[in-house]
Amino acid sequence: MNKEVKIYSAELHAFCALPFADKGIRAGFPSPAQDYIEKSLDLNEALIKHPASTFFGRVVGDSMKDCGLEEGDILVIDKSLTVYDGAMAVCFIDGEFTIKFIKKKAGGLWLMPANSAYLPIQVTSENDFMVWGIVTYSIKNRHKR
Repeated sequence: MNKEVKIYSAELHAFCALPFADKGIRAGFPSPAQDYIEKSLDLNEALIKHPASTFFGRVVGDSMKDCGLEEGDILVIDKSLTVYDGAMAVCFIDGEFTIKFIKKKAGGLWLMPANSAYLPIQVTSENDFMVWGIVTYSIKNRHKR
């Protein structure tokens, strides 16, 4: 297993309000553009509900590519959220971080990749394991070169 997430603390002291198209941007037929944008949006406020327990991570590797996570994507990770079946979670197992879906089965807990090239990982009592946090958002760079 290799490290699949690089972890960073969230810097929440700076306010960074950016122009916000509050009427939405259509994904169907185009509509007239807003003449001007009056509102602003602070991404810290919009994406971080629990500042004391929120961190950022950068995806390393491709074990989650089939669910849309790619190398370099930025994750918003909340450590205060309760783990649930199907959650995308950053886990610490046997000394390394990984990102996987949580699958609870009668036989125990499994870490499920989203890439058929990787096998699920069964968590046993022999593993040094903890769910480090739940992924609440992922941010993609759509302008890769």
